Amino acid sequence: MNKNPNSKYKIRFPDCDMFGHLNNSRYLDYLINAREDHLKDFYNFDFNEYYKNDLAWVINSHEITYLRPAVFNEIVTIQSTLLNLDIESLHLETIMMNEEQNQIKAIMRSILIPINLKTGRKAPHNSEFMEWAKTIENKEVGNQGDLKERIKQLLSDFKSK
Repeated sequence: MNKNPNSKYKIRFPDCDMFGHLNNSRYLDYLINAREDHLKDFYNFDFNEYYKNDLAWVINSHEITYLRPAVFNEIVTIQSTLLNLDIESLHLETIMMNEEQNQIKAIMRSILIPINLKTGRKAPHNSEFMEWAKTIENKEVGNQGDLKERIKQLLSDFKSK
């Protein structure tokens, strides 16, 4: 199973500033939407099934680093992966790169918390979800340290290609 799915997106005019650069806040939208697309397209994951059972996720935190601007009309590749999980959280990584996948535009790490929609409170992941999610957990990337260390590793990988 592909633990690092990616897809291509076009940077749209309304998402850019007056210099034609993707607005910083819009990076989050592109990265989050890409992860949702990856879950559906690569893993056949349907959020609606979880919503029907009163389970959803909220974002607890983001850590993002911008390395190069994404610009109007540019095609970018966005890759996402599940770094690790436990019954109380999901840790994700999403990377925006140029179309050729040899330059990083931005990298983001996010923590999501499962919430019971009826109570509005934290709810542990059930065993069925945990079993499924473990199949897409990317331990190789998840064990590579903090975001700064990950960026160094990625940049080194790009240089060696």
